Amino acid sequence: MSTATSTIADVEAQHMSQVGSAPIVLCLGPSFENASTDQLAPLLALLRDALGEMAADAVVAYPVSDPQAASWQHDGMALQPFLPSAHLQTISVQTATSYIGLHEVMRAHESICGILLGAEAQTLAPHTVRLMVEAVLDHNADLALPNYALHPNEALLNAALLAPLSRAIFGVRAHFPLALDLALSMRMAERMAVAAQKFTAAGQPEAIQWPAAEAAAAGYTVAEVEAGPRELPPPSDVDLATVLNSVATSLFADIEAKASYWQRTRPAATLLHMGDAAQAPSDNDPVAQDEIDGLIESFRLGYTNLHEIWALVLPPHTLLGLKRLSAAPAETFRMTDALWVRIVFDFVLAHRLRTINRGHLLGALTPLYLAWVATHLLQMQIAPLVDTIDPLARAFEADKPYLVSRWRWPDRFNP
Repeated sequence: MSTATSTIADVEAQHMSQVGSAPIVLCLGPSFENASTDQLAPLLALLRDALGEMAADAVVAYPVSDPQAASWQHDGMALQPFLPSAHLQTISVQTATSYIGLHEVMRAHESICGILLGAEAQTLAPHTVRLMVEAVLDHNADLALPNYALHPNEALLNAALLAPLSRAIFGVRAHFPLALDLALSMRMAERMAVAAQKFTAAGQPEAIQWPAAEAAAAGYTVAEVEAGPRELPPPSDVDLATVLNSVATSLFADIEAKASYWQRTRPAATLLHMGDAAQAPSDNDPVAQDEIDGLIESFRLGYTNLHEIWALVLPPHTLLGLKRLSAAPAETFRMTDALWVRIVFDFVLAHRLRTINRGHLLGALTPLYLAWVATHLLQMQIAPLVDTIDPLARAFEADKPYLVSRWRWPDRFNP
């Protein structure tokens, strides 16, 4: 265990006599570090409303930089400071340091349910937190993930890649496998912390982890909670290519690490469903056509500049589809689900085989993703309330045998 993690444990032990055991721990993310009482007030009010009588059995752990910070009470709720093992965060997702911190706090307070809350968590509906707690405490779920009711044009990286690929590979049908907020049982928190320590020991405290995949591989119970609307964190200064590189690299690496699990024929994992589905917010203002045209032009520029790199990764049939797409006018521009699925699978394979430098590989994926986004926005102009994740996920599932066969016998095919 790292020195930083030991320090967390020392701080927790120091405050145990003041706070004591607590069945429920709610751990706030890096965006709440050193927050004042006034800054925490909206979130604490939400948590108090969400937990009701259970608030007396809960501890709210918040990150601080001062090891001398004291525990305190707010409206009957115990607040516990903890020292995160890292302070940097490039993108707003739960990282290795988040899971280590949660596990240390849960262990210190002998908790049986831990919740990680991401940036802008004060915009969650109180029933979301309540249902996540109930999923773990009352329904024996090891992992509870929210299904946010977002605008159709929000969280597009999740819709294009994370949710459908996770569903096809690991069999978990959660809509947000990399949710900003999640609840874990003690054994799930311990499993995530053990996996996280491998990253922190390698100097990667910001490494992204995939709790849905971990739960599936362990045979743990996963619940999905209908969360209603939630505000997403404001865009960071990090550009799209960096975000896509970071997230895709992590997911592709996890797919490789768990190959012995997902290559076996298995039924889809049972997903415990809780709550009533909420209507996603929508509006009548479509994305401006010039913005869509800009996405299409970025793809066309990528086709011109990256064609030779794509030819090292993609088979001739896919390259032909991209050639036709690059010549298509905006009004008929459509990247089909089948084309996008095959592109993603071939990039997963190239990542595993190190066909080219992995940084260059993921950089070459960005214009292809922008073509998918342009297609999605054009479809939303026609049918703004149509679900795009489920049909795309089915396309990934249907083409999974291609990935398995290429994974096992890569030399049979040379693009």
